[in-house]
Amino acid sequence: MAKRKGGGGGGANWMDTYGDMVTLLLCFFVLLYSMSTISEEKFKAIVQSFNPNAARNPTEIIPGGNEGPSADDPAENPSEQLEIEEMMEDLLAAFQQYAGQEGLDDAISVNAGGGRIYVELMDKAMFYADKADMKPGAEEILQGVCNILDKSKGAIEVIQIQGHTAQGSDVQPNDVPFDRRLASERATEVTIFIQEHSSIHPARLESVGMGQWHPIGNNQGEEGKAPNRRVELVISAKEIGSELNQELAKLTAETGGAGQQPQASPAPTQSPT
Repeated sequence: MAKRKGGGGGGANWMDTYGDMVTLLLCFFVLLYSMSTISEEKFKAIVQSFNPNAARNPTEIIPGGNEGPSADDPAENPSEQLEIEEMMEDLLAAFQQYAGQEGLDDAISVNAGGGRIYVELMDKAMFYADKADMKPGAEEILQGVCNILDKSKGAIEVIQIQGHTAQGSDVQPNDVPFDRRLASERATEVTIFIQEHSSIHPARLESVGMGQWHPIGNNQGEEGKAPNRRVELVISAKEIGSELNQELAKLTAETGGAGQQPQASPAPTQSPT
């Protein structure tokens, strides 16, 4: 009688059970994924941990099922953003050259940082003491500022005009109503002049009274007070794709970036109340 060969059948039955388990796990994870919300930043961090070059990949997958860069991503318009940066560099250089002219070294100070340009108009060249009335030479200085701004207006997002004061006493703060009104009125005077003598759209101009509370001097003695008496222009560059850029583009009737110029605002139909 022939001997039966060893190794009975049914050896692959465990594969059926294993396959069923994997299928159930897959369904479970799909269900969890469908109920979850994914943070784009965390997703990018996970992807970059596996592939450091993923952030520079133009076909990067964005959570939500879309591929490719976002329509509002500045990386989609690198040449346009680069043009804006170059125009801001030219603007900074023009202001530095203007501030270096004879007779203006004590009237204008120019700095840059954090993507912004800071133009300080010193009080002794601009306003009479404790008043918002401009001195005779102030308008000529501001006209030079307007001429420079016009050349780079396509790169400017917002110009915030800040009014600053010095603390009159060495030991106690200024009278609050007087301090705030003086700072606001000086900032307003400069804002009005820029609006009337430049082509910067009014929607891009902001007037703010800072008072004595953002000093750059120590307010001790005249030497410590003088730097604090100033009107400062804080010029921000456009950021293509930002919400602010899109909002201002609608207000100013702009359709593009650095190459587009704002249209003039329509004249009011009646005098303001």
